[in-house]
Formats: sequence, C-alpha cells, structure tokens
Amino acid sequence: MELRRTRVGSRGRVTIPVEFRNALGLTEGDPVVLELDEGVLNIHARKVAIKKAQDLVAKHTEGKRSLVDELVAERRENATRG
Repeated sequence: MELRRTRVGSRGRVTIPVEFRNALGLTEGDPVVLELDEGVLNIHARKVAIKKAQDLVAKHTEGKRSLVDELVAERRENATRG
C-alpha cells in the first residue's frame, strides 16, 4: 500500500498525486466514484467502479440470464395491462 499526505483545500478540494492518477489511468476531467466506507474515503476510476458492479451482478444472474431483456419484457407487460 502506498500512502501520501495532502490537505483539503478551498471548497473541499483534494489533489490526487500524479503517481496515483497515473496508476488509476486518470486524466483531467475524468469522472471518478467516491465511496465512504466506515470512515475511509475510496476513490475509484468510474470505469473500474462500473466493472465491479457488473461483476457483482453477474454472480447472481447464472451467466445466460439478461436482466435488460427481463426488464424490457416486464415493462411491456405492465404497459399492456394499462
């Protein structure tokens, strides 16, 4: 684990050191996801957070099941009921 010290600047801004940005593949303007977990702030590149969420869902969908297709079918059924 690599640690760096920094300070909270004006308007709550924190600068991510260049080594950390490079390791995450972040450049100026890239979206990130902030996670607060028991007093610890984690910063994830958005693409990594999306991949983690997809992997989590995949564990519960038996591999061949499409949640999107199920949602569309459910919405269509509800629409025909009025």
